[in-house]
Amino acid sequence: MGKTRLEAFSDGVIAILITIMVLEMKVPHGGTLEILLPVWPVFLSYILSFVYVGIYWNNHHHMLHTCRKVTGGILWANLHLLFWLSLIPFATGWVGENHFAPIPAALYGAVLLMSAIAYFILQQQIIATQGEDSLLKKAVGADWKGKLSPVVYATGMMLACWYPLLAMAMYVAMALIWLIPDRRIEKVLKNHEE
Repeated sequence: MGKTRLEAFSDGVIAILITIMVLEMKVPHGGTLEILLPVWPVFLSYILSFVYVGIYWNNHHHMLHTCRKVTGGILWANLHLLFWLSLIPFATGWVGENHFAPIPAALYGAVLLMSAIAYFILQQQIIATQGEDSLLKKAVGADWKGKLSPVVYATGMMLACWYPLLAMAMYVAMALIWLIPDRRIEKVLKNHEE
């Protein structure tokens, strides 16, 4: 099976997730800046989640460029990733509406943790399908960001019970680390084509 259908479906789901998140933000009634103060946590949580969904979309796109064929295992691993990503709008709404309260902040971290694990599983399925000469395996190498992310999310989940704003700061820091452009896959694909 080719990868076009998998990419199109994944892109559609991710686009819907972003749409759901923005539609969940309620417009305050009134025309003053003071009226915006109570909704700032909702807006901040939306920004963070938008960045995370964008990071997953971007990395998913690059990862699938290394994929020559799609197997049943890859399809299921991709659905597993999309399941956890689909919970981001719920976690975003809950943490924002409750002004970064401990339990919502911990749940937000849990969704990020499970999304990271699901992404790793998909990555490993693609590598297993490609065999010893896996382009993706060459591209990810030691994958320090991929290994650090679950540790940060799990730590943030635990800290959220006592220090929810610190947990949220950890999630922001991890997003910032992922925002730094990662050209590993592009380099491997370029070298492979030459």
